Amino acid sequence: MTQQYIEKILTAPVYDVAIETPLDNMPRLSKRLGQRILCKREDLQPVFSFKCRGAYNKMYHLNSEERARGVICSSAGNHAQGVALSASKLGIMATIVMPGTTPAIKVDAVRRLGGQWVNVVLHGDFYDEASQHAQNLQKEGGLTYIHPFDDPDTIAGQGTIGLELLRQYPRPIDAIFAPIGGGGLMAGMALLIKALRPDIKLIGVEPDDAASMTHAVRHGERTTLDHVGIFADGVAVKQPGEHTYEIIRELVDDFVTVSTDETCAAMKDLFDDTRAIAEPSGALATAGLKKWAAQQDKKDLTLISVVSGANVNFDRLRYVAERAEIGEQREALLAVTIPERPGTFLKFCQLIGDLPVTEFNYRYQDAQQAQIFVGIQLNEGKQQLNSILETLSANGYEAENLTDNELAKLHLRYMIGGAGNGIDNERLFRFGFPERPGALLYFLQTLGAHFNISLFHYRNHGSDYGRVLCGIQSDDAASLEQHLERIGYEYEEETQNPAYRRFLQPSR
Repeated sequence: MTQQYIEKILTAPVYDVAIETPLDNMPRLSKRLGQRILCKREDLQPVFSFKCRGAYNKMYHLNSEERARGVICSSAGNHAQGVALSASKLGIMATIVMPGTTPAIKVDAVRRLGGQWVNVVLHGDFYDEASQHAQNLQKEGGLTYIHPFDDPDTIAGQGTIGLELLRQYPRPIDAIFAPIGGGGLMAGMALLIKALRPDIKLIGVEPDDAASMTHAVRHGERTTLDHVGIFADGVAVKQPGEHTYEIIRELVDDFVTVSTDETCAAMKDLFDDTRAIAEPSGALATAGLKKWAAQQDKKDLTLISVVSGANVNFDRLRYVAERAEIGEQREALLAVTIPERPGTFLKFCQLIGDLPVTEFNYRYQDAQQAQIFVGIQLNEGKQQLNSILETLSANGYEAENLTDNELAKLHLRYMIGGAGNGIDNERLFRFGFPERPGALLYFLQTLGAHFNISLFHYRNHGSDYGRVLCGIQSDDAASLEQHLERIGYEYEEETQNPAYRRFLQPSR
């Protein structure tokens, strides 16, 4: 199997549409970690991601009958652009099915790249709905389905990145990091690199809320996750590919999972060192590299990450900038109970020393005490944070660390008003709303008049899904949950979240 793949990789004509991307040094990050860090700049491809390699290689190898019938794929972004560019180059009609929630900038890019050779079909609110519709159209029209990752020719096309990388850096390499969604990129690279340089460690990186390959390999079978996070949408895959799973299980040495905040911090590192503006999945490998490197005793290792793409909405960068400081452990978010009397804020600031307060949110609670939500800039990470918490506790301030609390970071820090009065049976939920007209109306109509909404907060984060925090009054738990399931939006209950209990939960 490996020999056949190597031949496919060595003969893949990807440079009809792709370029050989540079291998850039990251001097600032290298100095900070005490390692030699480089990054492979696949964000510089004509479609701003590596996906054009695999899509073109697959479509190039279609026979004349398959080309005449045309191809189809389903994608919300990078794969769609790769197929569109390949269709235009090869003169093959392509139907590309995208969710109706796909941002206009991505839809327009697909149409621009494909021109007369591409028909874009918008269907459904979610990728799974678009994928199913594409499969139905494929059967009806006898079209060839261009899989985004689980196809030998696609895998071989992505493997050309590994060939370039080894040629560009013939010196010793300790580890190479690549993002994993369905696994096409890592599988292709692993086949080539392990055949030529088996001494190099290969480490796959996934979001901690979408680690389908890590889960599958560790459980010994291709399992399907119930839910996946949507921040790094380029790797938000519930089940890894069949071909890619077998390759990665055999050849990849280790896996690292990273948080949203760690990914945002890696996006900032890439910008600081190379001025690259990577998409979240594009920065994933760098985030994993940083996390892995921090756990190593040995220094001066040569570590390389693949920057897989740069298709990010500009308005999403505001959210990224906010989370990057937390991802680098340069900001802490605390909930602190302080006495309700003059001078307590001054004393609080004196206790934390010269560290800047990045934000301070306060609402009167009662005559005895107040709850404050405060951001503090850190210089020395977790050790310094632990020292601050100990100092506050020793001086009678009850403090809770909310730095890793998603409700606090996504919603609470942007809300005003505090806890309500006279609100009974309130339950709190976080929802993912598709970013399309009518999403809220559909939510309200399906919920019906049976329940009262007692709290609502929405903030646009520049992605395909909006984050919504909603309080719902109900004394019939079973009925409420039936209505929520009928709506079909992903949700998570937060009624027991300490941030809610401190700041928003109605007084009894």
